[in-house]
Amino acid sequence: MKFLNKKIRIVFLPFLIMAISIVILYTFLHWLLVVYFNLFTIKEEVLDLYIPLALPILPLLLWFRKRTKIIALGKRNNDPRFGLQIIAWLTISISLFVAQSFMETATGKLTLLQNIEQITKQPITKYYSLKQYYLEKNKFAVNASSLVSGKNSQDLNFYMHLLVPIRIANYDTTANVKAWYGMKFVKTISNNASVDEKQTAWEQFIKQSQSDFEASNLNNFDYFENLGVNDDRTKYEQALRRSDIEPGNTCLILLPKQGVFEERNGNKLLWIFGSLAIGSIVFFIVLLLLKIDETELDKFNVGSPNKEDDFKAYFAFIIPNKLHFITPILICLNILIFLLMVFNGLGFLSFGVEDLIKWGANYRPITIQGEWWRLLTSTFIHGGIMHLLANMYGLLFVGLFLEPLIGRFRFALAYILTGILASATSLWWHDATVSVGASGAIFGMYGVFLALLLTKLLPKEFSKAFLISTLIFVGFNLLIGIAGGIDNAAHIGGLLSGFVIGLIYFPGIKKIMDKKDILDLYEPHL
Repeated sequence: MKFLNKKIRIVFLPFLIMAISIVILYTFLHWLLVVYFNLFTIKEEVLDLYIPLALPILPLLLWFRKRTKIIALGKRNNDPRFGLQIIAWLTISISLFVAQSFMETATGKLTLLQNIEQITKQPITKYYSLKQYYLEKNKFAVNASSLVSGKNSQDLNFYMHLLVPIRIANYDTTANVKAWYGMKFVKTISNNASVDEKQTAWEQFIKQSQSDFEASNLNNFDYFENLGVNDDRTKYEQALRRSDIEPGNTCLILLPKQGVFEERNGNKLLWIFGSLAIGSIVFFIVLLLLKIDETELDKFNVGSPNKEDDFKAYFAFIIPNKLHFITPILICLNILIFLLMVFNGLGFLSFGVEDLIKWGANYRPITIQGEWWRLLTSTFIHGGIMHLLANMYGLLFVGLFLEPLIGRFRFALAYILTGILASATSLWWHDATVSVGASGAIFGMYGVFLALLLTKLLPKEFSKAFLISTLIFVGFNLLIGIAGGIDNAAHIGGLLSGFVIGLIYFPGIKKIMDKKDILDLYEPHL
């Protein structure tokens, strides 16, 4: 096959070396710094999910991307290079997931204890086996909570976390508890249910969880796993703070596990190599089917740099420039705040309601008590990764066309004002809804754009296309909001306030438009 050896030497073998190196290096550093020396206390989700997702991106863009340039573009300029990079990213990320899971369980030592008093007299380990113990079931700490999750916030999850003191025997009356036996109950309902239905389901969940706890056999386990730093630990610690039981100096929460300890890893080790092998085979097959761009191949062989800076294109939407200055800054601020929440261990796919409030969510009972700054801060906070991505896509689209038209200052002012007014509308409409997200301000910018389009400020052929796309975007999102789980009050408040601001802007922008052609506004080097 023509150029097969070039494909293997320039693309496939470097991918294989990069994938294996990243998996080995990160797994080793995780074990050395976190497990062995215990230098960092980082939430398990960050180590096992978020870093494996993000880590491969940098070497792919900075190093491997250049090698995929020898792949020819498809028909109609379809770019198979990007697809190849996605396969490489998925292969490395999935292998990292499995490797971290294996490493955590494989390196965990099973410590045999005569009784629970011995647990504080030796180094803390991952697993424990108790010969003598007593579970004081009649004295427990409990925390009940709820969390909205799923696409478009469609699921409402109920949780009950219970902790039972682990004693030496039933005669043990020491004040401090050395370790706790952890249990968790979960139930999920539709978040589109009515308030009364949610309340009824919550009461039934509490009653059923208490009944299941009372009927459970707590002695049905083979060994304990020491709970790490994750969202469950946060809920268990809240249970402890709400109880009248005195915790000891160490807060060890032990989860009961069934099965043979030596078999806890299952086939994880095999799947580390299996996931790498499967991903590599898929990568190789796709690579075989792609054609080579001989011009780019010659450039690569002689080390000639490509004049087209596509790396810059990857990040053009977050790099301020003369044409779009405020839009990239706003996108970066939203992403930065999201990342700060993630690396504080609050989540990734979704954040808890209490955490959102702590970070500045708009919540009527608190906001009207004098914390009016929440009307603005809530517009830079998002409930999870999908919420963030959807809003940033909407902001990017409207910013590309609106900011050059109205200018930096007007764009920034309109964004802030409509964001605050959208939050105020949500505050007025809802009695006790936790509201976050940039969508109110984004709807405000669409309102500004809509006003300018309807005033016939812009040429007819320009206005028609963008008027239709804007109305579709606004109408579609409002319809989704009617289904539930979305703050339509903020959307409508932002849209209407933006429309008014657009009408106010109209005279000043018309003077500018009278002096220059509409296409001149979108010249990137103006």
